Amino acid sequence: MAEVKKSPPGGDPHGGGSRGAGGWTRFVTARPRLTLLVALVLTALAVLAGGGVADRMGSGGWEDPAAESTYATEALERRFPGSQPNLLLLVDAGPAGVDAPAAAAEARRLAERLDAEPGVDGVGSYWSTGSPALRSEDGRKAVIAARIAGEEKDAAAVLDKIAPEYRGTHGPVDVSLGGSLAVRHEMQVTIQEDLLRAELIALPLTLVLLVMVFGSAVAALLPLGVGIVAILGTNAVLRGITEFTDVSVFAQNLTTALGLGLAIDYALFVVRRYREELATGADAYTAVRTTLRTAGRTVLFSALTVAVSLAAMLVFPQYFLRSFAYAGIAVVLLAATAALTLLPAALVLLGDRVDALDLRRLLRRRAPRKDPADGGEGAGWARGAALVMRRAPVFAVLTTVGLVLLGLPFLGVRLGTADDRQLPVTASSRVVQDQLRDGFPGNPGGGITVLAEGPATPAQYADYRERITTLDGVVRAEGPVTGAGGHAYFTVTPEGESVGAEAQRAVAELRAAPAPFETSVTGQAAVLVDSKDALAERLPWAAAIIVVVTLLLVFLLTGSVLIPVQAVVLNALSLTAMFGAVVWVFQDGHLSGLLGFTPTGDIETTLPVLMFCVAFGLSMDYGVFLLSRIKEEYDATGDHEHSVRFGLRHTGGLITAAAVILAVVMVAIGTSRVTNTKMLGLGVALAVLMDAMVVRSLLVPSVMKLTGRLTWWAPGPLRRFHDRFGISESDTYNPSAPPRVEEVSEKQREVSSLRP
Repeated sequence: MAEVKKSPPGGDPHGGGSRGAGGWTRFVTARPRLTLLVALVLTALAVLAGGGVADRMGSGGWEDPAAESTYATEALERRFPGSQPNLLLLVDAGPAGVDAPAAAAEARRLAERLDAEPGVDGVGSYWSTGSPALRSEDGRKAVIAARIAGEEKDAAAVLDKIAPEYRGTHGPVDVSLGGSLAVRHEMQVTIQEDLLRAELIALPLTLVLLVMVFGSAVAALLPLGVGIVAILGTNAVLRGITEFTDVSVFAQNLTTALGLGLAIDYALFVVRRYREELATGADAYTAVRTTLRTAGRTVLFSALTVAVSLAAMLVFPQYFLRSFAYAGIAVVLLAATAALTLLPAALVLLGDRVDALDLRRLLRRRAPRKDPADGGEGAGWARGAALVMRRAPVFAVLTTVGLVLLGLPFLGVRLGTADDRQLPVTASSRVVQDQLRDGFPGNPGGGITVLAEGPATPAQYADYRERITTLDGVVRAEGPVTGAGGHAYFTVTPEGESVGAEAQRAVAELRAAPAPFETSVTGQAAVLVDSKDALAERLPWAAAIIVVVTLLLVFLLTGSVLIPVQAVVLNALSLTAMFGAVVWVFQDGHLSGLLGFTPTGDIETTLPVLMFCVAFGLSMDYGVFLLSRIKEEYDATGDHEHSVRFGLRHTGGLITAAAVILAVVMVAIGTSRVTNTKMLGLGVALAVLMDAMVVRSLLVPSVMKLTGRLTWWAPGPLRRFHDRFGISESDTYNPSAPPRVEEVSEKQREVSSLRP
């Protein structure tokens, strides 16, 4: 067996290290002032480049661009703009009723005026068509329907321009604006306002928590600086992406949450290791270089695992999910880059002053001196790990059963689509949609539309209409409305909610119904059906990407065959509480009054996928931090149980602090008035806390105790592959080596602290 060379204590003073780390450390530490100056200039440019990015984002993106419903919608928009209204004017005539001469005359005048507006097509109304679906059951309200053509951002600009001219009182009638375009536009504005409020909440609270963790106000400001750089840089990246494709405004929430959360995670890990190196007597340069060779590699590795989990969303066709991949990958890589360049440069300049303005110094002066037998910092985590491993079967079984029970409500999940009820009850477009939903015989703009293409006779059209009227889930069918080139469409009113189970069943029946011409079905229910089919088709691919790449990356970190499997399974278990809570709270409506949202009886189709990718990535982030320290100690000592205790002792408090801070950021995001954003923030916060406080503290040590030294086994070819290409915080790999002198002392102190 080839001899393994060991680095001298404290590391190579010239920044050397295994696998080419030396060049990077020399680059970062050679000119720290220049590094910070360049970063400042780039950040200023990012502020300019990312300005106004929210105005270029969309609030939709749940549709599959290749689906039948998307094709039909686009074809209808070109040939029959009036068939796909996205703007509804709710005209309230009061007790006189909508058929009163004065009210009818004013409504017709408004419809004619709207029809003359640039960018507005397909204006129709109750007064021009006489359709009962456009008149309320009490006769006091009726609808003018129209479509604002163009891309979502262009249509929103037209709406902003004309809305003040139509909203309000017009003679004998009052007019309110609704429709899908108004709902989405108000949702976009609400999200921007909520995001600003979340940042104002999260930043000061995060700073306070960082001061509590670090003690030093100077050290506490470093992670915030890294996070701000990552957020501003990601906004610039997203601004560039909007030039080529659609990006959802919801992605900004992830940018803020991950920008702060991961920057704090990485900075905590780097600064903690830097302080450990200073405590050994190393100077600032040597401490930074050793930190980059050890913790720095773990941060880079962790960023890759999180980025892969988020990149899996690129396989889905909906731009809502793809947007989170764009934002997530950018913010993760920028946070890691800032933590591995700006932070080391700042640490080199600060030196021992990283502990300046230590706000806990007075408390330490007044506190009684600790007994050395207490074990020092992290001893509580070591004692906890020892207790868990002594009762490993009990803790493993009870924790697993508890997590599974918490996830059971997810078995009853019902997938739906986002609608106006995402908004607060006082939102103007939500008020209109509520009145349309509750007071009209059919939901205007919320039915099913069947596009007919190909030559047909009036008798064939009539026969088809009669046939689809008898289908399950169909209340009535109207049409056809015919156009040039053998095109026509039918409007179908489904039973129940516009996207309910009956409506989805009606979509399937309509698509299966024989017809003498080509048919394509669209509408909200059809979009939902197609979206669910697209997710079901691509989900195995996304899961395979996450699992395979995670297995590979964790193997490269640990050299073990078993640990990667454990990591995937335990990470999945850490998400059960989140998914169970999502169904119990947001679908079934428990705590809806306390949290301030309207339960709809379902969960938006793409949210579980998004939450899984985000939460799984964050769980891997914490898992990598813990496993890297366990592996480092195991490489040095070859003592399995001691290495587990050592890893928890040195990272348990760090991971918990990082999880609490990230949870605070996610809860701030969860204060949003939009239900999907609230669900994302609160759900991921719960997942993060469960992972850090339950899985990493109880399940990981108990499972690793049960697997024993088998934990580190790998067949010969894979072991040789890891020896050549693996990533580790330590510069040596020799599990059979006897403990070094410093590790023996550490073990003695630890054992002493565990004695009764």
